[in-house]
Amino acid sequence: MYKMTLALYLVFTSVFPASAYAGESQDLVAIQQKWAIANYELKDDAQIEAFTQLSEQSALFVKNYPNLAQTHIWNGIVLASFAGAKGGLGALGLAKEAKTSLEQALSIDGTALDGSAYASLATLYSKVPGWPIGFGDDDKAEKLFKQALAFNLEGIDTNYLYGEYLYDEGDYKEAKARLLVAQAAGIRDTRAKADEYRQQAISQLLAKVNKKLKR
Repeated sequence: MYKMTLALYLVFTSVFPASAYAGESQDLVAIQQKWAIANYELKDDAQIEAFTQLSEQSALFVKNYPNLAQTHIWNGIVLASFAGAKGGLGALGLAKEAKTSLEQALSIDGTALDGSAYASLATLYSKVPGWPIGFGDDDKAEKLFKQALAFNLEGIDTNYLYGEYLYDEGDYKEAKARLLVAQAAGIRDTRAKADEYRQQAISQLLAKVNKKLKR
């Protein structure tokens, strides 16, 4: 019922003291690396166990740096991905927690990580079932995706996630446009593992889009 993968990246600012920057950045890199393994390389019980441990780590990340938007963003990403791995109605509680975390990030700094909270929240709204089961809402998803693009017009993740949404909505022409932008973004040195898998997903979805456009 609910499946989502997300891969977003960190942009550090210069407003934090050097010691805080070092500790926060090291913790975040560790979470990002473990997330890529759990999300893309593990399956079934091993994946659930990995996300269980990672959700505890991301919760501690928020506790240690409660005033930084990026900690809430990545906690939301972990919880959303955990929900996707778990699946079914049992995942709805995790999805709601992810929503709360991402909304907290927006309340702190909507520009953090190039507006990544907007894209992550948009994906939640597009993937979660709507009322009366869940909070899913395609209109809200569309609005949030456009807000995300305003911050990161050429980013791999925002464009892929929006392209996936447009494909599901049947807007194949615009979906192709977004996916081509995502494909052109290439692979970042700092997120190589996640981006390699993301590029595979982009190619696979582009093939489906092209097939639809040929009909």
